[in-house]
Amino acid sequence: MTTLCYAKKTCSIGIHVLMEEIGEPYDLRIVDFSKKEQKTPEYLALNPKGKVAALVRDDGSVVTEFAAIAIWLARQHPEKNLLPEDTEGLIRTLEAMDFIIGTVHMLSWRMYRRPDAYSDIPEAIEQLKVRGKDAMMAALAVVDEQLEGKEWVMGDTFTIADTALYYNEYWAVDVAGWELPPNVMAHYERMKQRPSVQASRKLEGVD
Repeated sequence: MTTLCYAKKTCSIGIHVLMEEIGEPYDLRIVDFSKKEQKTPEYLALNPKGKVAALVRDDGSVVTEFAAIAIWLARQHPEKNLLPEDTEGLIRTLEAMDFIIGTVHMLSWRMYRRPDAYSDIPEAIEQLKVRGKDAMMAALAVVDEQLEGKEWVMGDTFTIADTALYYNEYWAVDVAGWELPPNVMAHYERMKQRPSVQASRKLEGVD
């Protein structure tokens, strides 16, 4: 059976990259937020949170949230070496992902991109955007230090943490037009050379 992956353009692209990395058949369904498709009864029956991504497995069960989906995919395909087997490597990978997802994405990027979710006062919205960008760049500066002398987030091996970092890099550069710290930018350029990322970027309509 083909895995169903529900995503949104410019969102959940890390999952798309992972599906391409794994190389198994999958069916990518784009959820159009502009049409509020995430709030339809059909989609809410799959994911009552009304969020993306959602992964429908062969047995019909659904996994949601990027980290959970990424870990499950990695564990299902150990031959791809997307998640370390040793306890220390596993902990450090999850530590990196938690910071990237929780601080870079959920706190910082959301504040910049969706300030209206926090305030409807024009002056406050502008302040939130500034604070969101500042917070995201500060968080990426931490990641930049961690990438010093490394090819990938965990060192010499590409892991699910790199896909989490990639979608934030994509938003910062291709959506917001920001300049990334040098090591993060070098990581982004390496990511763009991977066939999995090229397939995702083709979907997004960017070079």
